[in-house]
This record gives sequence, C-alpha cells and structure tokens, in this order.
Amino acid sequence: MSAVPDHRPAADTPEGTPNPTRVTVWNENVHERTQPEVAERYPAGIHGAVAAAIGEHLGPAASIRTATLDEPEQGLPPDVVDTTDVLVWWGHLAHDRVDDALVERVRERVLGGMGLVVLHSGHFSKVFTRLLGTTCALRWRNGDDRELVWTVDPRHPIAEGVPSPLVIDRQEMYGEFFDIPAPDELVFVSSFTGGEVFRSGVTFRRGHGRIFYFSPGDQDYPVYHHPDVRRVIANGVRWARPDQPVGPPPELRRSPVGWWDEEPATSPGDASPGSAR
Repeated sequence: MSAVPDHRPAADTPEGTPNPTRVTVWNENVHERTQPEVAERYPAGIHGAVAAAIGEHLGPAASIRTATLDEPEQGLPPDVVDTTDVLVWWGHLAHDRVDDALVERVRERVLGGMGLVVLHSGHFSKVFTRLLGTTCALRWRNGDDRELVWTVDPRHPIAEGVPSPLVIDRQEMYGEFFDIPAPDELVFVSSFTGGEVFRSGVTFRRGHGRIFYFSPGDQDYPVYHHPDVRRVIANGVRWARPDQPVGPPPELRRSPVGWWDEEPATSPGDASPGSAR
C-alpha cells in the first residue's frame, strides 16, 4: 500500500485542510506485472494513474492511498477499510481471487455509508455484483473503437466541467444489454463506432452508501491519461463522499407494543436520548 506523491507545487497545497476525503484506490495490478506493454502504458500502475487523477482535481481536499491484490490481506485489511471514505475499485483478471471475507468487509462498509467508485471491468467484481444483486453482464468487443460519452444529466455534480460528448479515440466497446438494476441516476450514455450504446455512467445508493460506476478505461488503451476521463473520476469521488461519519449498516429493529409511551423517549436502538415526541 502506498500514498501517491503530490506533484503540485508546495505553494498550491494549503496547510491544515480540514477533514480531507480519505480515498483508497484499489487495483488487482495483474496486467501491469505480467504484460510489459501495459506496464509501459501505466508505469505507476492503473491505480497510480487513477490516484493521480483524483489528486489533480481534488488537491488537498483528498488524502489518497493505493492498494493492490498482492499486498498483505489483499491490500484492504480492516484498518484500511475502516479509515476509507471513498473506495475506488479496478479489477479484470482476478475477480475470483478476491477473498469473500474482504468482499463482505467492503460491502458492509458501503452499506454503512462509505462511497464506492467502480471502474470499467470492475463491473464483474464480487463487490459490485453483490451490492447490485445482478450478473452485471454486458456486450463487449476489443476492436479499437471510438467512444463518445454523452452527458444525459448535465446538472449532476459528476458531470461538472465534462464536455458532451467526451471523445475517446481508442477504447474497448461495452454495449447493452447491461444487466444492472435500474440506476438511481443515469449520468452518461456512450455510443461506439459499431452503433452500440451503453449506460456508461450510473449511480446507485445501497444502505447509506453511494456508488458510481464509470465504464471508460481499459488496460489496452491510455484512457486513464485522458484529461476528461480523469475529471469524471475525481467528480465521482467527490460525489460519493459520505456526508456524515460512516457507521454500521442499517439493522433490523423491533418496536414492541407500547415502546412509544416508555421512558426515555427514544426509539429502540436510537443512540441519542431525548427524541421529540
């Protein structure tokens, strides 16, 4: 696990920024270690490129670290998960190698309020499929396509400063049908040279947590160096940040007959006494 170096001049980094968003960028880091052309394209790993993108746009408002599958406890031990406000997830070849206990740890943290940003082939990750409850299958082709990312919700915070269309000259094609639940918000739709379309930027809420899925980005293309793609990812992290401290997931609570008339005037399970009647 490593922090991403800050490449901005020291003068651009104000001291004492309160409550920075604690961001962890997780990447399986398999392509970079096994394919020289990917390592050349992403010398700091995909996680490094994504983390740098977030840092460029959020600056001192974000405290960023990276984690990878080959690190102890697959990069996400409890103390890391428990101190993460927004988790960014990239995976492709090693979905099955991610430990189920880790998946449950992340799932519970999201239900408790942690933000989750899932990128590209992370749609097939255990974390994403378990939170959404569907296969998340789609149509695909790695044929050097051009992708146009169209903004369909221009007033959404994730679309701030993003041109429409966002043009990606070379990219893998993802197309419909995309087996996801109806998203809470549809922010971007993509079109490709083969005529396919895809819901490429969607949001969900699960428990107390916010989830943003964004499809552009592939190990075979330099998409994570694209300035507008980098802006979208940073916007997604900003949007997914919890607006109050992350806590436990919502729990089953029993209200026995007559509890309303008992003292103190609190609902069973409420932590704060003195609730108004």
